[in-house]
Amino acid sequence: MAAKAPAASGSSLDRLPLAGKVGFGLLMMALVGALFFVFLYEDLSNELSRAVQREGQLRDELRTAQLAKEAYQRDRDEKVRSEVRAEQTKKMLPDDPETPAFLASLQQTATIAGVNLTSWTPVEEAPQEFFAKVPMKLTLSGRYHQVAKFFYGVGQLDRIINMEDIQIKATQRPPTTPGADENVEPEVTVECLATAFRALKLGEQGSKRRGPGK
Repeated sequence: MAAKAPAASGSSLDRLPLAGKVGFGLLMMALVGALFFVFLYEDLSNELSRAVQREGQLRDELRTAQLAKEAYQRDRDEKVRSEVRAEQTKKMLPDDPETPAFLASLQQTATIAGVNLTSWTPVEEAPQEFFAKVPMKLTLSGRYHQVAKFFYGVGQLDRIINMEDIQIKATQRPPTTPGADENVEPEVTVECLATAFRALKLGEQGSKRRGPGK
């Protein structure tokens, strides 16, 4: 009986020569590398696209925030300017008579000018369409230049004050005796009407426009 041939053992890769095995290994490595590169590149590309999109959104948000900040700054500056204007307007034309403050400012001005404010008498208000006159009769005494300085000082006050019905009377004449200083100013007494103003409030303005009995 004839002997049987030995059965083939091992895989086809095992039967390849060394050069074939090396080539097959390189091929598999290249294939794995290609697949890895494809998937990695796709992930990186998607991540990059998302990052670029996010950057655009952040830039838009930054521009919006900057515009909002500039608008807020403008509004705040305008509010400050409005408050300053309102405060200045209220000093010039308050909506209350503020008679004590009115008199105090006149007394302070008289003291600075060097005149004596000897009497003051508040007079009844005289309403107009949008404002009311707040008069006060004054009597003061001093020398001519002191009185002029007083009137000038009143004109420099924040509150609007008109000096009206001014009457000046000499109370002391310069000396006429020999050797006396003839350049001494005479003392005078001044009677005048100091008129301040105040803004009418909304209700007062409405009453004024409607007139009595309406």
